[in-house]
Amino acid sequence: MEPQWKPTSCPQSPSVVFLLMATSYMWLLPVTAPQRIPIDPQAAPEYAHSIRLDGDIILGGLFPVHSRGDRGTPCGELKKEKGIHRLEAMMFAIDLINKDSELLPNITLGARILDTCSRDTYALEQSLTFVQALIERDGTDVRCANGDPPIFTKPDKIVGVIGAAASSVSIMVANILRLFKIPQISYASTAPELSDNTRYDFFSRVVPPDSYQAQAMMDIVTAMQWNYVSTLASEGNYGESGVEAFVQISRETGGVCIAQSLKIPREPRSGEFDKIIRRLLETSNARAVIMFANEDDIRRVLDAAKRNNQTGHFLWVGSDSWGSKISPVIGQERVAGGAITILPKRTSVDAFDRYFRSRSLSNNRRNVWFAEFWEENFNCKLGMHGKRPGSLKKCTALEKVGRDSSYEQEGKVQFVMDAVYAMAHALHRMHRELCYGFPGLCPRMANSIDGKELLSYIRAVNFNGNAGTPVVFNENGDAPGRYDIFQYQTINRSTAEYRVIGSWTNKLHLRVEAMRWKAGDSSLPPSVCSIPCRAGERKKVVKGVPCCWHCERCEGYHYQASEFSCELCPYEMRPDANRTGCVPIPIIKLEWHSPWAVVPVFISMLGIIATSFVIVTFVRHNDTPIVRASGREMSYVLLTGIFLCYAITFLMIAAPDVGVCSFRRIFLGLGMCFSYAALLTKTNRIHRIFEQGKKSVTAPRFISPASQLVITFSLISVQLLGVFVWFAVDPPHTVVDYGEQRTQDPTSARGVLKCDISDLSLICSLGYSILLMVTCTVYAIKTRGVPETFNEAKPIGFTMYTTCIIWLAFIPIFFGTSQSAERMYIQTTTLTISLSLSASVSLGMLYMPKVYIILFHPEQNIPKRKRSFKAIVTAATMSGKLSQKGDRPNGEVKTELCESMETNSE
Repeated sequence: MEPQWKPTSCPQSPSVVFLLMATSYMWLLPVTAPQRIPIDPQAAPEYAHSIRLDGDIILGGLFPVHSRGDRGTPCGELKKEKGIHRLEAMMFAIDLINKDSELLPNITLGARILDTCSRDTYALEQSLTFVQALIERDGTDVRCANGDPPIFTKPDKIVGVIGAAASSVSIMVANILRLFKIPQISYASTAPELSDNTRYDFFSRVVPPDSYQAQAMMDIVTAMQWNYVSTLASEGNYGESGVEAFVQISRETGGVCIAQSLKIPREPRSGEFDKIIRRLLETSNARAVIMFANEDDIRRVLDAAKRNNQTGHFLWVGSDSWGSKISPVIGQERVAGGAITILPKRTSVDAFDRYFRSRSLSNNRRNVWFAEFWEENFNCKLGMHGKRPGSLKKCTALEKVGRDSSYEQEGKVQFVMDAVYAMAHALHRMHRELCYGFPGLCPRMANSIDGKELLSYIRAVNFNGNAGTPVVFNENGDAPGRYDIFQYQTINRSTAEYRVIGSWTNKLHLRVEAMRWKAGDSSLPPSVCSIPCRAGERKKVVKGVPCCWHCERCEGYHYQASEFSCELCPYEMRPDANRTGCVPIPIIKLEWHSPWAVVPVFISMLGIIATSFVIVTFVRHNDTPIVRASGREMSYVLLTGIFLCYAITFLMIAAPDVGVCSFRRIFLGLGMCFSYAALLTKTNRIHRIFEQGKKSVTAPRFISPASQLVITFSLISVQLLGVFVWFAVDPPHTVVDYGEQRTQDPTSARGVLKCDISDLSLICSLGYSILLMVTCTVYAIKTRGVPETFNEAKPIGFTMYTTCIIWLAFIPIFFGTSQSAERMYIQTTTLTISLSLSASVSLGMLYMPKVYIILFHPEQNIPKRKRSFKAIVTAATMSGKLSQKGDRPNGEVKTELCESMETNSE
């Protein structure tokens, strides 16, 4: 490890011993003797341990350039892809940013890149380099040989770190970086533990954590209809955390049970993997195996399954450590066939391919490990200082990457570049807000960049990364989960390959039809404890065995809402045929062709024709004595009411809408109101005339036709006023009544389209007309003693008695059928026929005799000699007395009386 502070020179002294004391919570760092910097490159160490790029702002980088060393050595073999490709991606991204005039203009990014050697403890020692500038210097005990103080080089001030790769390394490094408030962005660490913002508050990552991966795997298991699975993990943070996240999700969702949860030791003994296979077979129904294991363990598990003749039995579901790698499945294609694996969604960066293929020994001197890579990649040796032993061919330096050697971009290159760009975007926004209008670094950023403040800018970045997808972080510094889903499929007997069968971005998108199993079979293999229930049945879980159940059918208006529950359909809906959902209840209304409508319409049409005939007859004989004696104006009002009583039938049967409902409210009681207001006025006039005649010979007031019309329309206006108030309080609209025909069998249920008029509102609408009818009946009773030859009291009385009987019969029929399934039909038919019968009684008793005389006895419809009102009343009085003795006077007196009253009133 390098010393923390190295004096570069002492006056007149070739060497000096110094000691650096860290702060009270830091480690005691090594004590070394400063060496003169060699001028001859041949005297330099063969391979340095870091890369340094000058810049205004320096970023740290941690990459597994070498593998873990054996037998006490910290570093092992060079890792060409995971090491060299990734660190070159960081330098390439820095080059692009420094050339970008829009991103960090007038500011140059530099880097200090270190090798972790795939070992967490070694990475921790290396990462101390990043905090050198933040440690208090104490040079009091450091002296040159002549006693003068040494001259120290100023260490690079690291503002942020890109890395590391392995989760165990990131965890170790994050613990020290957070002490010095240095933000860290990882490009490959996926352990769920790193999402703990209380412990790793300065840690962020552009790859999704394994908790998302575990959720994606759980969604795959659920989509495959598997509910009984085993888990298998490599001992260590990655495997154990991944399985723990999967098990936790399975407990929360409750749809998947863990049959067994096995662990592969770090140092497995002989026969360990055969033992694992035997244990998995103890729960043979749990064919699906969820694997969070490293490449070597995956390969050895597959090999053990093959040795135990279990090819085709297990259904492997592998994490991103398996992904689309070839090494775990080489020579084991059949036993790995059908394996489902996931991998963070990524894309190949074409610009990086062009950049890396153009690298050579002459143009890439900044990469201190590139010479070692060159030897490894081209299997040659670089002169006497080459690291590769043996009698290999000598490198010519003319070799070309991708031409003289195979080349395929490493999968995490995109994420490395996204991490660098995330740091750059955060610095750019920070510079824009702190150094607005200042070219280059202003004093606020040049002297010291606050790590906590920079972290807030990092968490707020949002830009499109190299894959074209947004690079964002949540409150824990995690990137959103985006995965591609692969299946290892056997194309023919000799070849197999990974094929994309879906994706996961917070939600699973799986093309089940693209999946293939044994012998090209596309049917889903089972991994369940119980057979799935049929459609419309819910699972009743057996107590203590959550993945085993009995099936119960959803009854009544319930449908299968989920695997475990039946829910009641909304009130306006009913279950579909297989009870897996709800469908709208059919809506019905009274149709014109229904027998319930044909009869009322037929009666109404006859009534309308008869009423029209009477009106036409009266108009044609408007000045004849019969028509005049009937009170022409009041007769027309009464006939209008009769006509409306017949016409309302068509509104009651018509399809409800706002217009129809409005007219129903207006005309439902208006026809009866016209009729009974006119009859009440007539009976009241007759009563007042004869009562007045008993007292004096003068005519009573308000018996003229104009007065009678005013009285009649005043009574009618009360009905209209009530209707308009009803309009204001409750505007008309239609409703669908689903309760009227809600039968026990949902298939027979119907919704009834109707106007929003309740039974009570209907009675209230007719109530005023009924009041007029009752009052008119009272006057008819009072005038019953008046001889029939002098007025219409008795026909009116008979009309009112009959009408009362009709409506007394209507009320129990109407309300007695409120619970009937045929309620709509019965009530509408009863109401319309009652109105038509009331109108028919009035028409038949009051006007048909007059029409008969007018048409068939015109000799009786001639004018008579007019006498004074006094004479007429005296004659009527005498006629009454004679009538009591049984004698019948001349019938001409009646007509004369009516004509005289009409003449006098005019």
